[in-house]
Amino acid sequence: MNKISFIALLALLVFSGCSKGLDPGDVNVNPGTDQGGVSETDVKNNLLKVFGVTFDPNHDWCTTVAGDVTINLNSSVKKVQILACVPNGVNEDNEQVTAMRMLNEVETSNQNSVKMYYDAPKNNLGLYAAFISDGAFVLQKIEGKTVSLPTKARTRTLSYNYDLPTGELKIGAIEDSYASQRGWVSGEKLYMMDNYSSQKMNVPDYDAEFKQKFNDFVFSYLPQTKDKSNLDVIKKTGYYDANVYPLTTGEEPIIVSPVYKRDGAPNYGPEVYNSDLYYYYFKEGDLGSDPVAYIQSLPKYKAMPLSECYARDEDNILGKRGAFALVYWGDGVPQVGTEGSYSFPKGYKIGFMLRSKTDIESKKKQGELYADGRLNEKVNSYGNFTKLKGANPRAGWLTLDGRMLLCWESGTDRDFNDLVIDIEGGVENLIVIPEPEKQAYTFCFEDTRMGDYDLNDVVIKAVRENETKVTYTLLACGAYNELFIRNINTGKITDNAEVHSLFGKQPMEFINTESGAEKLAPIVVTKTVDKSFSMLDDATMPYIFDKTTNYNVYISRVGQDPHGIMIPNDFKYPLEKVCIKDAYAEFNNWGVNQVTSTDWYTKPTSGKVYEK
Repeated sequence: MNKISFIALLALLVFSGCSKGLDPGDVNVNPGTDQGGVSETDVKNNLLKVFGVTFDPNHDWCTTVAGDVTINLNSSVKKVQILACVPNGVNEDNEQVTAMRMLNEVETSNQNSVKMYYDAPKNNLGLYAAFISDGAFVLQKIEGKTVSLPTKARTRTLSYNYDLPTGELKIGAIEDSYASQRGWVSGEKLYMMDNYSSQKMNVPDYDAEFKQKFNDFVFSYLPQTKDKSNLDVIKKTGYYDANVYPLTTGEEPIIVSPVYKRDGAPNYGPEVYNSDLYYYYFKEGDLGSDPVAYIQSLPKYKAMPLSECYARDEDNILGKRGAFALVYWGDGVPQVGTEGSYSFPKGYKIGFMLRSKTDIESKKKQGELYADGRLNEKVNSYGNFTKLKGANPRAGWLTLDGRMLLCWESGTDRDFNDLVIDIEGGVENLIVIPEPEKQAYTFCFEDTRMGDYDLNDVVIKAVRENETKVTYTLLACGAYNELFIRNINTGKITDNAEVHSLFGKQPMEFINTESGAEKLAPIVVTKTVDKSFSMLDDATMPYIFDKTTNYNVYISRVGQDPHGIMIPNDFKYPLEKVCIKDAYAEFNNWGVNQVTSTDWYTKPTSGKVYEK
């Protein structure tokens, strides 16, 4: 799937630099020579020999920025997070994929404001404050040193005073579902009106600010790539199968609007464009002992054809293109001519079905797809749908700024963003807050000045858990020398603990750097830090003491060779004796010009990096 194109809006922040406490001239305890008289000239000659290019002499080797922001809120807010939308590699079409990462988190207690500190990848595409309460999840873009909870944050109620269509509401046609035609669900019927053009309501489009927020949020949690299934994200929300059904409130009409569509595979025909959205409803107490059989027996009512909102050749479209109100047709089995109403009683559960169709490929590409995965077991094992397998959902909920978004998978790639429906009005709000991955930083060191630059002699991952907790993980050691880690000094990773010994090994043994070798469990410690902690402070940034050569190895500074780099992400470091330029084909580009290929670390070369 292709990501919708937007100009990345970079946060206008006042950042501190990479060298927060270290003077670049003090980064080595033995300036000029070391390890038996190796000179800086020797180091530069070796650097050119290994990399084959001359790096920018002003390169700071810094991938990260530090900042702080004051967040204004109210007593309803229970938790605040700082999130970053960051590049996360490319998909199979060589298009950028993003991820939403958490930089810091604080539990609030009737506070009016809180000051939060963070480190962020320098090439982030936007920073957000997430305000989380019992009844809402609101994002606000950070564009300075302060950010506030919107004073008029949307609630579940309608976003617009819809002018409901007039005229009679009558069932005009009844037909068998595909499942009924195939013998899967005997007698399942679909019900529809005659003219859906007359049911379409005009609606204001999303503004540019919300479109950017939607783009960053939805496509970060549900990245558009066939290389990774997003089914786990859908399941982690908990809102699928029996929990996928919101309740009707009886207070307002229920409005559904398609807000994103992507077919993206012309050889299959415009299956989303040709598809129809259906719905059904029931009371919890009517389910009986076999809920699946009961739901299968329910009438399924057509809410809208997608072709009413898009032209056949339109694709990759974000924005409201029209809206339809759901009709209550009463209980029981309707007939042609049965009349309905836009007034839905309170207390019904609403379910949704997408009738996926195509007019090019065989009918194996057609079928009824449900957000309730228990109803998909047959269709998920039919034709080319088998990647989802078994009773898995075909849609899942995300919520954003009071909007309930139902995200659909109509095909086989499991990205769950082929179609997104905004559902508002007379349904109880579902607050879906996906757990963002915490932003990791990986410290990679080369212990010898005349090195091979595989940057795996010591590898340490750091993750800020919240305001005052940081977890450090010692992942690997690809060095012969006797090494010690400084500036962590917590738990097992003390100033006096030799790195190899922490794994129960001796110097000259490689640990977690060789493909096929024994994988040893990493060493994990958690450290209490000050609220103003930064990964970039010299007082907290890990460095290596090489006892064999009596030499300190720090994170590299301006004008130095890249003997130590702090890299965003749970970085896949190079295998033993594989230069980082070979493990990451764009590293040299970045080394020559630090404003190019800034996401080089998201594009490893298969077979050249250590797979964890």
